[in-house]
Amino acid sequence: MINKELRFKGNVMRRILPSREKTCVMSYKLSKKIMSILFAGIDIKELKCSEIYIPRKRDKSKIRVRIYRPLELNEKVPAVLWIHGGGYAIGTPEQGGQIYKRLITERRCVVIAPDYRLSVDAPYPAALEDCYEVLLWMKNNAKELGIKDNQLIVGGESAGGGLTAALTLYARDKKEVNIAFQIPLYPMIDDRMITESSKDNDAPVWNSQSNRWAWKLYLGQLYGKDVPAYAAAARATDYKDLPPAITFVGDLEPFRDETLEYINNLSKAKVPVYFQLFKGCYHGFDILCPKAEVSKQATSFLMHSFGYAVDNYFAKQN
Repeated sequence: MINKELRFKGNVMRRILPSREKTCVMSYKLSKKIMSILFAGIDIKELKCSEIYIPRKRDKSKIRVRIYRPLELNEKVPAVLWIHGGGYAIGTPEQGGQIYKRLITERRCVVIAPDYRLSVDAPYPAALEDCYEVLLWMKNNAKELGIKDNQLIVGGESAGGGLTAALTLYARDKKEVNIAFQIPLYPMIDDRMITESSKDNDAPVWNSQSNRWAWKLYLGQLYGKDVPAYAAAARATDYKDLPPAITFVGDLEPFRDETLEYINNLSKAKVPVYFQLFKGCYHGFDILCPKAEVSKQATSFLMHSFGYAVDNYFAKQN
């Protein structure tokens, strides 16, 4: 069932994934340390990269934020808050370097990438609070950042897609900042695991077991209880007034059905959606196998849809 160009790396990932919960948690903690060493502070030579620490309102501790912009910027442009994936448990903002480069070079914009708190250190709502703090900071510092405060976009993959969906709900209800567009790629949004694609899924990279353990870490004491939609966006019941969405998902992965349900709920609420389903694809196929033809198709769809959004939805804005 797996696309032939994705099979080799998929089989490799299947073999190295931990098979027990205790091993999985230890793997997350080790991966977090390794990724912070390998990625932290890496710049992209084709972009102007910088780093800033912004204070959390609650305790004045700092959130590390990476900023990526064109080498030359003489006008205000849209801004993308990009939230990295990693099951809410691992990852760094630097890991998204390739997508930042594509977004910025193909459609001039500024990318802001927060190093939000991970579940191995602090469960929900820590990550959501950090991302929201950075979103407000973007709005309040738009002039200094060279961005348009009415063209703030939020996106991310996997857990970053889950945080994207949650953040759009949270921002809509708080009414302090407006999100113009959302890009929740194959989002991790349903802790209940009640869809067919999330049950007994043994696909490479991310399966039912890894999904369950990641949700337990992220939700902490809330796991198995009355989880709010700000933690798991699939639990939302009101989709009105949410921003237009761009997303895609592979048909073999656990998040297929929850992504389909999410976009259907948006469509029912008259929210514009740009979506594609890619056959023979497991979780994160576009990142793991970027040279595969199907990955190129997914990336082209994303960039085309993003360009359409910038050219059309923002055309009448200053």
